[in-house]
Amino acid sequence: MDFKKLINWEQVVQLQKLKALAHPPKDLYYIGNFDPKILSDCIAIVGSRRMTDYGHRVIEKIVPKLVFEKKAIVSGFMYGTDQYAHQVCVDNGGKTIAVLGWGINKKLSGYDKNLAEQIVKTGGLLISEWETQEGTNWTFPVRDRIIAALADEVIVTEAAVKSGALITVRDAIKLKRKVWAVPGPITSKTSEGTNNLIANGTAQMYLGETVQQILTFDNPILSILQNETLSTDEIARKLNKPVPEIGSELTILLLSGKIVERSGKYNLSE
Repeated sequence: MDFKKLINWEQVVQLQKLKALAHPPKDLYYIGNFDPKILSDCIAIVGSRRMTDYGHRVIEKIVPKLVFEKKAIVSGFMYGTDQYAHQVCVDNGGKTIAVLGWGINKKLSGYDKNLAEQIVKTGGLLISEWETQEGTNWTFPVRDRIIAALADEVIVTEAAVKSGALITVRDAIKLKRKVWAVPGPITSKTSEGTNNLIANGTAQMYLGETVQQILTFDNPILSILQNETLSTDEIARKLNKPVPEIGSELTILLLSGKIVERSGKYNLSE
């Protein structure tokens, strides 16, 4: 795929936000039909490379809605959360920006090549600050600052406590971007980081329609906990629902302060 160097990127109005970085990129290269409008309203989706089924479902809920709202999705084109966010975006007719952690001239193959072609075909871009550079341990964190800078808001779908996605969060906070985190099961290591972001106030809980429904007073979990103190397994049996689904809802209710947990059992907050 042919690439071009973006001459004098500093003069592109929609790229002025990159100037807020402590170390703005010296150069920018891209693949695709460069239209500055795509950079006007961007949401970054970041998360775990070891994406779980829960992470898949979160992206399938969030991204189509953002596409409908005409948001461009920004992510890092790595396997897992990044590529799935790009894929769901193009599948829904949206435009997405893949910020690469390697040089723009790298020859892609297999699924990477196929996805890149889909991104370009639907009006999206692949961009990099390097022409020739191998992807290494230092290039990906450096790349993350560009994701944070291009985005108006950042949504973390899944993240372990040492996830690279938290580097993007750190950069986003420095740039005063709004950060959202999707709560996940308290038993899932890939949700420890996101749950911590919410608990310590670094990120706001992402309140999609599903979460709003969970927090309503007529939630069946809240109803049965009015008179009983129960474990996750006991709640799942009583409601005839899968344990992982109940675990996710319990995490949301815990983080919202509607319930408390003691020794593996849950009851309503006083």
